[in-house]
Amino acid sequence: MQPTNVADPAYFHKVVDCQWACPAHTPVPEYIRLITQGRYDDAYMVNWVSNVFPGILGRTCDRPCEPACRRSRVEEENLAKPEPVAICRLKRVTADFKGPEVRAMIPRPLPRNGKKVACVGGGPASLTVARDLALQGYAVTVFEGEKKAGGFMWSQIPRFRLPEAVIDEEVGFILGLGVELRSSQRVDSMKALLAEPWDAVFVGCGAPRGRDLDLPGRQEGAAHIHIGIDWLASVSFGHVKAIGRRVIVLGGGNTAMDCCRSARRLGAVDVKVIVRSGFDEMKASPWEKEDAMHEGIPILNFHVPRAFLHEGGQLVGMRFQIVEARYDDQGRRSLVPTGVPDVDVPCDDVLIAVGQENAFPWIERDAGIEFDRWGLPVLDAQTFQASLPRVFFGGDAAFGPKNIITAVAHGHEAAVSIDRFLNGEDVRQRPPPHVNLVSQKMGIHEWSYDNAPSNDQRFKVPWAAAEKALASIQVEVELGFDPATALKEAQRCLNCDVQTVFADKLCIECDACVDICPMDCITFTANGDEADLRTRLKAPAANTEQALYVSVPLKTARVMVKDEDVCLHCGLCAERCPTGAWDMQKFLINTTKAGPACRDGTPKDKRVGALA
Repeated sequence: MQPTNVADPAYFHKVVDCQWACPAHTPVPEYIRLITQGRYDDAYMVNWVSNVFPGILGRTCDRPCEPACRRSRVEEENLAKPEPVAICRLKRVTADFKGPEVRAMIPRPLPRNGKKVACVGGGPASLTVARDLALQGYAVTVFEGEKKAGGFMWSQIPRFRLPEAVIDEEVGFILGLGVELRSSQRVDSMKALLAEPWDAVFVGCGAPRGRDLDLPGRQEGAAHIHIGIDWLASVSFGHVKAIGRRVIVLGGGNTAMDCCRSARRLGAVDVKVIVRSGFDEMKASPWEKEDAMHEGIPILNFHVPRAFLHEGGQLVGMRFQIVEARYDDQGRRSLVPTGVPDVDVPCDDVLIAVGQENAFPWIERDAGIEFDRWGLPVLDAQTFQASLPRVFFGGDAAFGPKNIITAVAHGHEAAVSIDRFLNGEDVRQRPPPHVNLVSQKMGIHEWSYDNAPSNDQRFKVPWAAAEKALASIQVEVELGFDPATALKEAQRCLNCDVQTVFADKLCIECDACVDICPMDCITFTANGDEADLRTRLKAPAANTEQALYVSVPLKTARVMVKDEDVCLHCGLCAERCPTGAWDMQKFLINTTKAGPACRDGTPKDKRVGALA
């Protein structure tokens, strides 16, 4: 193999699995270390720079970071059920225990630069664009059809998961930067908007239309058949305060989980989630399914809806076909009837949560914006720029429904594009992130970080008492960690951003690092191609998705090979090395944000106003 290019900003970034997996690349180990020090304000700001909504995401994020967490790969006693660090709930800790001093830590916007940007929709993507650009002196106006900004965070996520006060606070931080909010003002014509003196327009209006099911009996039972996202919005706005005693929820995504749990709190006694697919194939996050079942809501799988049943104009139930999954030689799945007679499930109301789709009736097809055959805007996947150069999209409006953290990531990238576009620069040129490595050595055997993580298994987040939680849709279910438990959970972090950095010129090939490594992830051996090399290590490196750290040939012509997959970043190799060939260095990445730092030809020491 060729020697590893550790100068590539992506190399050590990929080793920090949680940060790499996060669409917004939040420096997870950094804020977790700050929690262990009781520095909640600083930990909150680390999150705020990257993911914008720490308190919201600490409750509702889809947690792509946690399946990537190294902790779940190295706990030998926990192989049956990987238990990553509770990254998401620790994010909430930073929000729960921050102090009022945080407001003073939020950067002040630069003087106005004379450029005006309109953001259509007040969801996470638009608010991220507004945050990033307002700080750089742009006059940003957010158009929101509802009375408050927040988008689906406010309208579709139930209050028992996300209290309104949390949304108000974090949206308020953004509006406090001088962002103008035009609430209860729905944009109904793109051509009319473009006729106004906006220098750029960002569309972050989400995917507002829920899919329906055109089945026999749909029209006859319409009064008690509801589209899930519309029903959740009606509940959030206080328009709906009750539902029938027997409720069927159709769909296997997170919206379905929110629907069934909301129905339970509005008086339904018998709530069932009914899904076409198998349990493991459901799109809902595992913890969302667990939460629903914890509240006594069964999930019936492999039931294909056939008809709505009604008597005398009154919905009385639904009919389902029982199917099973079969796979062909290419692994493609098909749902095949089992031959079991159809099943009738009685109900008083049905909530349809089988997906969402984009709807842009307000964008005239002669406005200069090209759409594809699925009704989505034709965009540059990197820049989020539409065929009309001064129009950009992001969030669910760009490529279909995703989640909050993806919308935030879109917002950051779109803000960079808008900033470069309005400064006359090529939006396709994306400056690389700024990275650095800083030694953590304080003495021969002393480090500035805790290199002995806890052996504790994952701590559970406490819940409100069931009788209290189920009695009101306003009562938050998860109570969050207290400081003592947060400290214990934070100590499970392996500090993956503190990297093992190898200096080949200092190595004397004594193999001391090999002897001391608790995971057998360091080997000195003859070089070869990657497939061969992976089989000849002290412990074979089977996970090809994780890199091998390969040195240049040493004096004996051998190479040092380190399997990044199971390294604990414990620092024992660096402590044992007699020559200092191994060092523990903290990797820090600052992804590109809107501002002078994202533009061409600006000296690093002149890059003011950019988010650090």
